[in-house]
Amino acid sequence: MTESRTPKRQRLLLVLAFALVVYVIVRAADTPQGDPPPHGKTSVSPSSPSAGSPTPSPSSATSSYDPADYAIQVRTRARQADVSAQLVMAILYNEAYKPHDPSFERAWQKYKPDAAFGIANMHRAAFDEVKRSRDFAGRRWDQLPDDRDLAIESEAWYLHDLSAQLPAHWTAPYTKSDLLALGYNAGPGNMLAFARGATPAAQARSYLDRLHTNWAKAGKAVEAS
Repeated sequence: MTESRTPKRQRLLLVLAFALVVYVIVRAADTPQGDPPPHGKTSVSPSSPSAGSPTPSPSSATSSYDPADYAIQVRTRARQADVSAQLVMAILYNEAYKPHDPSFERAWQKYKPDAAFGIANMHRAAFDEVKRSRDFAGRRWDQLPDDRDLAIESEAWYLHDLSAQLPAHWTAPYTKSDLLALGYNAGPGNMLAFARGATPAAQARSYLDRLHTNWAKAGKAVEAS
């Protein structure tokens, strides 16, 4: 009896999944990180274009990706959310460790339903939380891979919301940008714990180290005309 062949689509998904697993292992671990307390990073989801969105993101549906190409969107969304454009860009560099092709992300999400979407690597719960009462409230998380401006907008507002949760003063030797990046990576509960002096575990520490490595590059990107 002839043995049935695996459908072409299934073979492709298996290849994509294997390639992404290898890529992520080599480059970095996915966010959020597992530091106590167990508050995960919130996620953002893409939908239809937000009201007042700037020029459409270049190459939004391709795998070719350089965060610096989105400097205009980063400056615009950071200004609207009243957060540092350099921080928004540095986090995009931090989150650029995995392929950001829309079809690739969706194929991987079939194997890992809780995977993050979009160039800012946001999870569904975070996106659904941050979009409330904002001009992208009608957007959906599953639109993030196709709309990079939406991913940047939701990232900027999530950083805004994290900033609102920070105490006026903290004892830990971290800058405000350090704490917001840690909060973006590990969640608001962890961010507040770090502000009180808790020591980040290895993965969160690695995320912060990468932020520092990307900081100057991010600054140049957002300053460029």
